[in-house]
Amino acid sequence: MTARKLLIAQNIDASYVEKVQKIIPDWNIVTGKDKEIWQKEAPEAEIIAGWKTGMEEYTLEHENPSLKWVQTWSAGVNNLPLDRLSSRNIQLTSANGVHAFPISETIFALMLGLTRKIHTYVRSQQSKTWDHSNLKLEIHGKTLGILGTGAIGRETAKIAKAFGMKVLGMRHSGKPEEYIDEMYTSKQLHNLLPECDYVVVTLPLTKETNRMLGKKEFHLMKNTAFLINIGRGDIVVEDDLIEALNTGEIAGAGLDVFEKEPLETSSPLWEMENVITTPHTAGSTEYYDQRVIEDILIPNLKDYLDGKYPSINAVDYNKGY
Repeated sequence: MTARKLLIAQNIDASYVEKVQKIIPDWNIVTGKDKEIWQKEAPEAEIIAGWKTGMEEYTLEHENPSLKWVQTWSAGVNNLPLDRLSSRNIQLTSANGVHAFPISETIFALMLGLTRKIHTYVRSQQSKTWDHSNLKLEIHGKTLGILGTGAIGRETAKIAKAFGMKVLGMRHSGKPEEYIDEMYTSKQLHNLLPECDYVVVTLPLTKETNRMLGKKEFHLMKNTAFLINIGRGDIVVEDDLIEALNTGEIAGAGLDVFEKEPLETSSPLWEMENVITTPHTAGSTEYYDQRVIEDILIPNLKDYLDGKYPSINAVDYNKGY
């Protein structure tokens, strides 16, 4: 009898493989992010942890695919063939939640950097220029709007309270959330934006959120407000953002994600004085693999072995997240 197979398409420490193997001692576990490894193993994998571009050819193209469950290594699932996975009734879970600490730290690094002009002073240091740069803003007591109140949004709201901030949140359901003073629905976005000194985007990319923030939305924001986007680049209309930054319609932006990545060298965002860019690294952390495996994959694997749908971060194909 052929052993059941779990493919972990990542390069992970052997200690994590051992922890997973204890749960499925009779399974064959294969690890490795290189295509030469996973393209050979994917056709026979019952479970794939860490979906890679191109895997569709080696799994879903088969008439009777072995694949039953995909556990992603990222929070976003917009790059997966969702329609085909859904039509094959393949269970799908994400790594949502592993980013809450590192991304919330990045959000505040960007907010504080823009508020206290750290990026300006770094440039001055490089040119050995001693200049006050009209520093005057504080973050304490200001109003923060969080678009998307999942794990990242909740952690961001929690930290905001240490700064005495008023926190407004937006989620599709409008359901209240701890640390958030007022909750808005997505249909109330235009009511939320004018109230905010900082607008933070932590939303997934879906049909509803695609190009959600454009010319009209920037016009509604305060001209002293800052935009922070760590969600997905396509949620923001980049040309409209650049125009709003150039005209002073908003004060500045901290951006970790972009419409096209890597950010093209011709983009004006690189050199704008009121912008901080980071290369889609907000979720990077020394604990990433540990959290995916111990907090998500192993508990979900136990559910799967018991014949239940994995309970952590189950993706709703209809919603796209």
